[in-house]
Amino acid sequence: MAEFEQVFRKALSSKVGLLDRITHYLVRRKGKQLRPMLVFLSAKLHGTIGPTTHRGASFIEMIHTATLVHDDVVDDSYYRRGFLSLNALWKNKIAVLVGDYLLAKGQLLVTGAGEFQTLELVSEAVREMSEGELLQIEKARRLDIDEAVYYEIIRQKTASLITACCAVGASSVGAGEESIAWMKQLGYELGMAFQIKDDLFDYERINKTGKPSGIDIKEQKMTLPLIRALSEAGSADKRRLMRSIRSGNNDPGEVSKVLAFVWESGGVKYAEDVMNQHRAKASALLDPYGDHPAAEALRQLADFVVERDR
Repeated sequence: MAEFEQVFRKALSSKVGLLDRITHYLVRRKGKQLRPMLVFLSAKLHGTIGPTTHRGASFIEMIHTATLVHDDVVDDSYYRRGFLSLNALWKNKIAVLVGDYLLAKGQLLVTGAGEFQTLELVSEAVREMSEGELLQIEKARRLDIDEAVYYEIIRQKTASLITACCAVGASSVGAGEESIAWMKQLGYELGMAFQIKDDLFDYERINKTGKPSGIDIKEQKMTLPLIRALSEAGSADKRRLMRSIRSGNNDPGEVSKVLAFVWESGGVKYAEDVMNQHRAKASALLDPYGDHPAAEALRQLADFVVERDR
């Protein structure tokens, strides 16, 4: 990962001073770096890490960073990971252009080396992420997201890029199509667990994420705990809950009522169970690799995904 940081910094470099300052700021406020870790561990599981693996990890981290930059613009968000967002510091126009730059730099990094399978795997993920975001917007207007739609949204929005990480890692060391498909399944299970855990943070009684409890409800965002609670509610309770959700962004008391109902109806417990099922499936997919050090690290990473506190 230390070597990767150097490769990533170099890949982002530009002759434009403003752009260099901004990308340096982005590198400094890096998050968990889960995605490049998955690329490297998947590669190590199937061969020897080399420049192709580093380029693949860099491409994915650029794509991930670009989507976060664009998300902050779309959501009018001024903080990201405890730091001021790009749009807060340099305004929307510059933030959008930096996001575009990251997308282009990532593509050029791998196409310049002739690594077209990496390009295909990551481009497929970007398409899925865009479709998932638009599907969520379409459904959110009517607040009619059921479990099946929720799973499809998070598969596209979150799991697709984590799936690409595992596939790119295996591909980068010359793994066959069967191994790449196997790693895609691993990435899917990890990605689903990761997003459900993110959605559960909103229901923590003692919040550790730094965001106010109930913010998803204030934003009328339908996630698994709430969807489950609504599906189990009687018609009168359901009507009352929907009224609270629609007015929740203006009334903290209504948000508290919804949170309490979700806990009492077992919605949080249900989501935790689904999350842990995905974690168990991810671990089972690593069984054929025995006690390989990378397999053990991936098992620990699967545990981290569901046990993390932010």
